[in-house]
Parts: sequence; structure tokens; C-alpha cells
Amino acid sequence: MMAEQPPPLEATPLLNEVPLLPHMVNGDSIQQVILVQVNPGETFTITTEDGHIQCIQGPAHVPMMSPNGSMPPIFVPPGYVSQVVEENGVRRVVVVPHSGEFHPSMHPPPPSPPHVPHYMHHPHALLPPPPHPVFPAVPGTGELPPQFMHQPPPPHVFQEQEPRSHGRTNFIQRDERSLKMQEHLKKRLKDRQASGHTNNKLNSPPSSPHKVLNSSNATIPNGNGKGQQGAVGALKQKQIGKTKGSPEAEMGESDTESRKCDTHLSIGKPVVSDIQARSAVLSWNLPVSSQNGESHSHSPAAFTFEVAISNSGKNGKFKSVYVGEELTITLPDLRPATDYHARVSATSSSIKETISELVSFTTESCEPDCPAAPKLINRTKNSLSLQWKSSNDNGSKITNFLLEWDEGKNGPFKECYYGHLKQYKLTKLAPSTRYSLRLAAKNDIGMSGFSETVTFGTAGVVPPAPAPPTLLEAGVTWMALGWSPPAGGALDDVLTYSLDMEEEGSGYGFQPQYNGDELSCTLRNLRRSTSYKFRLFAYNSEGKSSPSEVVEHSTKPDRPGAPSKPAVKGKIHPHSVRVTWEPPKDNGGSDISKYFMEISEASVGGRWEPIYSGAQREHVCDHLRPGTSYRLRVSCASKGGESQASDVTTVTTAAVPPGPCPAPALVGKAKPKEITLQWGPPAVDGGSEITEYLLEMASSEQDERRVLYQGPAAEFGVANLLPGRSYSFWLRAGNRVGFGPHSEKAELCTAPGPPEQCCKPLITCKSATCAVVSWESPACNGAEITEYRLDWGQVEGSMHIIYTGPCQSYEVKGLTPATTYYCRVQAVNVAGVGLFGDTGVVTTPPSVPAAVAVLHLLEEDQVEISPPFSTCLAIQWEEPCCHGAEITGYNIEYGEKQLVTVGRNTTHVLENLLPDTLYRIRVQAINSFGVGPFSHSMKAKTKPLPPDPPHLECVVFSYQSLKLKWGEGPSRALIPNPTQFNLQMEDRFGRFVTVYNGPCHTYKVQRLSESTTYHFRIQAYNDAGEGAFSEVCAFTTTKSPPAPLKAPKVIQLEENTFEITWEPLQPMKGDSIVYILQLAAGREFDQVYKGPEPCFRLPAAQTNCEYRARVCAGRQCHDLPGCPELCGPYSPSTVFCCQRQEPGPAAAPAGTELAQSGKRLREERAIAIALLCGFAVVAILFAVVIQYFVIK
Repeated sequence: MMAEQPPPLEATPLLNEVPLLPHMVNGDSIQQVILVQVNPGETFTITTEDGHIQCIQGPAHVPMMSPNGSMPPIFVPPGYVSQVVEENGVRRVVVVPHSGEFHPSMHPPPPSPPHVPHYMHHPHALLPPPPHPVFPAVPGTGELPPQFMHQPPPPHVFQEQEPRSHGRTNFIQRDERSLKMQEHLKKRLKDRQASGHTNNKLNSPPSSPHKVLNSSNATIPNGNGKGQQGAVGALKQKQIGKTKGSPEAEMGESDTESRKCDTHLSIGKPVVSDIQARSAVLSWNLPVSSQNGESHSHSPAAFTFEVAISNSGKNGKFKSVYVGEELTITLPDLRPATDYHARVSATSSSIKETISELVSFTTESCEPDCPAAPKLINRTKNSLSLQWKSSNDNGSKITNFLLEWDEGKNGPFKECYYGHLKQYKLTKLAPSTRYSLRLAAKNDIGMSGFSETVTFGTAGVVPPAPAPPTLLEAGVTWMALGWSPPAGGALDDVLTYSLDMEEEGSGYGFQPQYNGDELSCTLRNLRRSTSYKFRLFAYNSEGKSSPSEVVEHSTKPDRPGAPSKPAVKGKIHPHSVRVTWEPPKDNGGSDISKYFMEISEASVGGRWEPIYSGAQREHVCDHLRPGTSYRLRVSCASKGGESQASDVTTVTTAAVPPGPCPAPALVGKAKPKEITLQWGPPAVDGGSEITEYLLEMASSEQDERRVLYQGPAAEFGVANLLPGRSYSFWLRAGNRVGFGPHSEKAELCTAPGPPEQCCKPLITCKSATCAVVSWESPACNGAEITEYRLDWGQVEGSMHIIYTGPCQSYEVKGLTPATTYYCRVQAVNVAGVGLFGDTGVVTTPPSVPAAVAVLHLLEEDQVEISPPFSTCLAIQWEEPCCHGAEITGYNIEYGEKQLVTVGRNTTHVLENLLPDTLYRIRVQAINSFGVGPFSHSMKAKTKPLPPDPPHLECVVFSYQSLKLKWGEGPSRALIPNPTQFNLQMEDRFGRFVTVYNGPCHTYKVQRLSESTTYHFRIQAYNDAGEGAFSEVCAFTTTKSPPAPLKAPKVIQLEENTFEITWEPLQPMKGDSIVYILQLAAGREFDQVYKGPEPCFRLPAAQTNCEYRARVCAGRQCHDLPGCPELCGPYSPSTVFCCQRQEPGPAAAPAGTELAQSGKRLREERAIAIALLCGFAVVAILFAVVIQYFVIK
């Protein structure tokens, strides 16, 4: 409908010059909508703000919008007129060709397919972007222009929802800035019109129709300045060429066209392969160029290919899907079961563009698209009626629909309907329950995916009337109310609540105060001490419940104001004062119920103490201290709380004489003739400062009191007193009013003197170890004697106190007989310690000896003549003190109170005791006065008897050794101090020689001669001594077997005959020797000869068979019954082979092979001997380790 290139600005009038009618939508200025109609085959071109050109191919209706109500600066090309059309209450400005007709009301745009999302054209560069997309898709043949493609697409919207989206546009009012912009554009246009025809020539439309066609197919960036990109990564982004119609392009156009006319391109028909439901592979060959009748081939890099496809017929609109240099591409995002036509065009910088023939193909069918979610068309308490629409069948008719639901349990989906109908009714449902559903479509190819899950709920019932709201907490200007859900309602029902309130006496009735889903609310800005009525409603999706019962609650009263300042009523007394006050001016909305009076001492400034609480406004403050300043304040209380305290009143009581002083007290220690007294002020000073004190004294209560001191001091020293006497003192305090009462009597005593020196004590001996000391009491010097101290010792200058107490006698025990002792006495009272008296002397009489202190057992090396310690014990002791009489002997007690008396010797041997027996031994001394006490007991044990010899036997006989065994026990000593054994053997001279001495019970005697008798005996000994020898035992060694022979020698005599020989042995001590020959052709040896000869001839040997021969010697013992044979070890094996003898030198290899076999046998024998030696060394090492770590 419009020119393919933007028209010159001078030739196009501004669109905003067209008069518009102002109109309103929802009270706001409507946005101006410009609908540009583009006819088929024409292009509508828009110049963006950054200089790019955007082309829109027809047929299309391009809606554009002005967000502020002002006309945007859009130019109307020549041959076009603007029309103002009103449709559905919306005024539109339509730009149409002069000859065409446009009737929006008669031809509304067809609805977009369900699978095509709604798009909006990008706004012009001169218009600010709208807040939301508001325009539907451009109607046409079903295809969308490339500039309308958005990534990702918005969700699917039903056709019924499209008008609703049109009505939600946010309108923006016209502002001053838009008006100024219009004026500026008008002025700019006038300036350009006056500049002449130069711009007309530069901006004239192109003359080449071919370039116009190419520009219509070119892809121009959208309003955001970004190019379109394919959905598959294999496709490259389209190249953006230089803008057609620019001054540079116009000047060089004629030369380019003249060069391209001489060269012609031809490109073959493209080939389609791998056709799928939504993709196909398109390939083509390189084009061939011809110039002046000659053909030329080119490289792929010299061309740029453009692929365009159409699904609206061969003459329909083609859409460019690829621009690049590849020869094979994949066409993505195709529609299933759709006929497509494709073409390829090739361009080069120096060769004219060529277009291939069309290729047609049809995509495969597939399963349907995902259907839209089902819609709810009706619901009841027990049913849901659903309806849905078919989705795109993709080439195969939809046969059935599958509807699934979760049964209202939020669990897995289950099938509830399967059929060809497009509606279904779910019955027998629960009221007020939400159900989730989803839908899928099925055709002959397969099942589609499920739609979006939708949730619908059945209808319910209105909730029952709730309980009236309860008062949670109330304040002066607020109340907190709470309520509970109605009883009997559904558990999953979502409820909201409405709370109405009526103020008492307001006359407005109930007014709503709260609406929400909470179960409590707080009402504020209420009046104090006011009653309010409340009722509650409950809402759900079905409606409103009946109101609850009306309940009445009240706010609390406020705190009252402070009472008046308290005032003194009447005379002020020393201990009381009467106070009165007035009530507060503001009682806070309730009557005053109680008054509180508090008092505090003004001098201290301490805490306030309550002294009155009641409804009276007068109080007598008693129990006050005279001459003291008090602060008074009053507060009151009502239902609203307690008020602030009133102003403070200060009151001072009258003064009185001071109270009694505390009794005077002694300072320091009292002296015998002087006492120092000290006192403190009275507890009550009478309200006036203490000025002086009066101190009085009397010797007794009958004596007259006399004043000792009068003055302000608090301390006085009384002199000229008698020691140890008691005196009474009284004290009075005085102030400016007068003297107070006397204090309590203080009875004090002068200090006493220490006692006099004691006399010499009298000592009487009761026994040799006990004496009684007595003494007389000295003068006490005014204080009673409290204790006596007795010094006692064996040296006069070194005595110590043995007694302290009030008694005048003491019995001294534990003395030593025949010993001289000294003693003296000292008296003590509260005044001090007296002097020691004269010293007394006494000597105790003699007595029996003392106990033996040291007693011990003598060892064997300490005794000159060693007795048998298994029946004897040697003891020794030290001589004790004789206690004045010489010791004449000792008594030794041992065993079962057996007593032995010995002389003055201090050693003795106890004989005829039992072996291995424990004895308890003690000793006592004897003198002329008797026997002394026994010493401490000593335990001693006799040694056991020497052990008996064990039984000796031989357990292993050999021709050169004998293994002997005796007794029972381990072969190695594993216990400390075991019994030792002495094994002896008789030599050839008849003497017994020790061959073993140790704790083991076995021993192997080696290096013996064969067939020889040997004599042995054994003896056992331990700590008790050596035991007797056993009887002599005789053991005989066995005969020795013959020595091992060397490997036999094999000589082949004939073809199958061999002679085997070996070294002979001499007879052994008269015993003849026999030989045993064994032969092995396999693994086992067989005996082939036994006899005295040292050779053997083997006939009939098998040909090509390997033999092994070995021999041993046997000793025939003629002196033994039965003439048994002792066979020695076998010799090493000799290997030989029987081979057929060939004439000439053929016998040599047989001998060589025999030598090699013998050499191999010797190597094997050497390896075996080395292994055996290694095992022997390891065994010896293990034995040494066990001997060192385990036994030792």
C-alpha cells in the first residue's frame, strides 16, 4: 500500500496535523492508536532513531500507540489519507490509501490460532515504550513477520481473554514535554521545506525494481536495535546489508547494474532429505556463471546464499530463514504435516543474483500439541463441569482426550475421563474442596504432553455464626480482641472475619473496624473508660455468616492526676504531726479509691517509705524522731492506675533531751590501779547535737555516786584504784535541752597480780615406775589460781612440763627403776604466771630387767659351725637395761610355748626343730628381782629337707648318643629357684664325672661309641641342701648303620645290557655287608638286586628309556637274635638311557646325552643341599631366639 522506501520529509504532511477528538477512558486521557493498513505485495517502512530502516510486508495491520495522548510525528506518504474510526468505544486514526477502503467495524481481525501467542509490534523510536504489550497478532495468511518473533514466547491465552487484555492498558496523560516536542518538530519541518530541491533528489525512491524486491526480503533489526536469530544453532545470523536508498547507494547504482548485466548465474534445484515432523535437511550445488557464452566455476566463499521457505503455496509469502555460505542446512521449527516450498538465491559482489527453482516437500505427522488447560463452566457443591478445546492435531485426527485429577488429595494423578468428547462433569465430589486437573490429547501416532495443571474448587456453604469476640487485653485507648473459627465449619475452608463495633451513646450503630483472616485484632484511638459493643461475621467463598452474639467490653480508665501538696494541720510535736491534702483535679474517668502517703528523711535523702494507705484525706504521722526534718508526698489510685506523686512538703519535729547512752566500756587491758573507759553517743540525740557527757562512779551499790568527769570527750582514765577490786560506772549525755537518763551500769574490775612462788613439792614413790607429787597453793594476789604447771626431768637443768591443771597433786608413771628425777611447780592465774618454786629430788627403787629391744635370726655365713638349718635356727639379741640389778640369764620361748633358759650369752641355736616349719620366737631377761617382759615376737622358718633323687631313664637310643630323662616337669626351668640336678657318668677309670648340672629334666649325652654300655647316676639339690645319689643305671648304645655309598657307575655292555658297579665297604666289627640296588624307570624305585657283590648286570633294558639307579649298604647284625639288618642311606642316583647303537660315530651322542643327564642331576642335588642348609640355619636362629627371650 505504501512505497517501499521512506518518502521524503518535504512531501509528507505530519500525521499530528490531523484533528483528533478528545475522549476519556476510565476518567483518564486515552492513548492515541494509529492503525496502518498494508496491502499485499507492499511494504511499510519506518526509520528508527538510530538511523536503521524497518520494513513491514503486507498484507498487515500495523497498530502503533502514543502513550501520552499526543499525536506522534508519523509522516503520511503521498497518495494516503488518514481517517478517524470509532470501534468498540475506542477512537483510532487509520492511514489508508486514497483509493482503498477500510472498515474496521465490518471486518474485525480474525482470532489468532490457539498455538500462536499474541505479539506486539515494537514501538517507534520516537515513542516511549508502553508498560505492557497490548496489541494482538497481525492478521494475515497465518504467518508472522520476522520482526514480530519474540524469544521466549509468552504463555498461551484464549481468544476470550483477548478483549480483557485490551482494556488493561495503562494510559499516560499528555504533559508539557510532548507539546514542546511537537512544536519543535513542526519548526524543523518548515526549515527543511525551505532548503530547496537538493534533499528531494538525494532521498528519491530507487529506480531499480530488482533492488526494491531484495530490500523487501532483507531482514531489518527491530525497534531495540537487535537482529533476529534462529532457534537452531546450526543457522547463522542473517547479514545486515547497507540500507537501500541511502545517498551512497544511490550514487553508485547505475555502474553496478551495468556490470552485472554481462554476467549470468544459474543455480540448480535444491534437494530435500531427512524429512522429519519438525525439521528437514536442504542442500544445493554451487552456481555456474556464464559471460559472453563462456561458463565459469567459482569457490563457495565467493557467494552468499539465502534460503527462503513458504507454507502458503508457491505464490505465497516466502520467509528468509538462512543467509550464509554453507551448501547444506537444517530447516528447524517446521510444522508437522505441512506442505512447504523452498528456494535458494545466490549473490556475489560482481555477479548478478540468481534464484533456483522451487522444491516442495511435506513434513511428517506426529502426536498432537499439548492442549490448553480445561476451563470450568459450572460448579456445585458436589460436581465440576469442565470444557476444553482441541489442540493442533499435527496431521493426524485427534481421537481421544485423557483427563486426570488428584482426587483432591494433592497426591498422584489418576484417570477420571478418556474419550472423544470435549467436556466432562465430575460428580460425587466433596463440598468446599479443591481438585487439580490436567488434560492430554491422543491421535493415531501417540499421546501429547499434559497441559498446565489447573485447580478448581467445589462450592461450599456459608460458615456458621462464630462465637462472640473475647477481650484479650484492654488499655486506656485501645482494646485487643480475639475469636476462634466457627464450630462445625470445614477444616480446609479459608475464612475471613469482619468485626463491627458500636460506641455507647454515639447513635451511629455498628461500624466495621476490622476485615481480615487473623483471629485477633487491636482497636486503637478509643475513649477512656467507655463501653463498646461488638459483633463478628465470618466469610468464605460462599458468603457471609450470621453475626455472633453482641458482646460489650470497656476500655480502662486513665490514671488520675496528682493530689495537692500536703499541708501541716495543728501543732508539730516531737514524735508526730498531722497532715492533710486535697483530691486531684482530674480523676482519670473513675473515682479515687485510695490515697498513699510516703515519708523520707530530708537529711538522708534516702528512699521513700509508705506510711498511709486509705480513702481519708488526713493522716497523723507518728513514731517520728524529735528534731528531724521529714519530706512528705501524696499520691492516689483509681481503676485507671496510680497517679504521680504530689509536690513535696518538708516538716521538722521539735527537739527533746537525748536518750540513754551505751554503758562505758573498758579500753585496752585493765591495770591493777588504773582503768581507761570509752563510750559512744546515744542512739537518740533528741533532735539536737550532743554537747557534753557526765561520768559517775561508785565502789558498790550502797556507796554514794560521785562525778568523775563532765565534758565533751568520749574517753576518760580512772586512776588510784585498788587491784583486784570491782567498780560501777554510769554515763549521761546532754544537749541544748538538757541531760538525758543514766546509762546501764558498767561493772569493771582492776587487774589482779600474778600468784606467789610455790613451795618445794613432796614426792612419794609408789613403785619402781610410779611416783606421786603433791604441793600447796600459794597466795593468789587478787585472782584465783586457774592452773599449776609441773616440771619433771632426769637432769635438773633440763626439765619439761608434764602436767598442767588445777589439781595440787599428780601421779607420774612410766618411770625407769633405779633412776634419779627432779621436779618443781609453778602457779598461774588470770594476771599472769608465778615463779617456779624450789626443786624436789627423788630416786626410784631397782626392778626387773627391761624388755629385749633387738632380736634377729642369724644367717648361715654368720654362724661359725654350720648346723643343719632344716632342723635348727640360730638367733641373736641385744642385752636390755638391767634396772639396777645385774642380768643373770634369759628365757627363750618358741613353738607351742616351749621355754628354754640360757645364760648371759646373747646368741643361741634352737635344735631338734621340724623341717620347713614356721616358728614364733621371743626372749625375756632375768635378774635378782625376777623376769622382765618378753621382747617382740620374731617369726622364723626352718629350711626343708634336701630333695630325693629322681628316677633316671633313657628315652632315645642312638649309636653315638643317649637321651636321658628324669622326674616330671618341663625341659626348661620356667619358675624361679627350681630344683637343680647333677647328672654323673662313669668313666673308664671307674670314677663318676658330672656331665650335666642344671634345672632341666632331660639331657642328651653325645660322642659315645656304638654298642657300648654306660653307667649313670643323678642327684637333686635346692636351697635345703644336696640330696643323695640315685642308684647306678646302665644304658647301651645301638649299632651304627653303614656309611652312604657314592653314586653307582653304569657301563653299557651290549645294545640292551648294562653293568652297574659301586664301591664296596669293609665288614663292621665282624658284621657282613649286603647291598641293595634300586632302579626307576618312572617316579617309583624298584629293588632289582640284594646281595654281597658290589656289581650287577641289567639285561633286557628297554630302548629309548631313561633309568635312574641308586644303591645302599646293609649291616647284618649276627650277634642279635634274628640277624636284623641296619640299612644306611641311599646313594645319589645315576641316570642312564638305553639307545640303539648305530655303526660309526653314532654312539658318541648317546654318551654325550648321558653325561648331560648326569650333570643335570648333580645340579639338582646341589640346589637341594643348599635349600636344606638354609632351612637348618633358620631353625637354629629360631631356637636361639626362643632360648634367649622365652627361657631366660
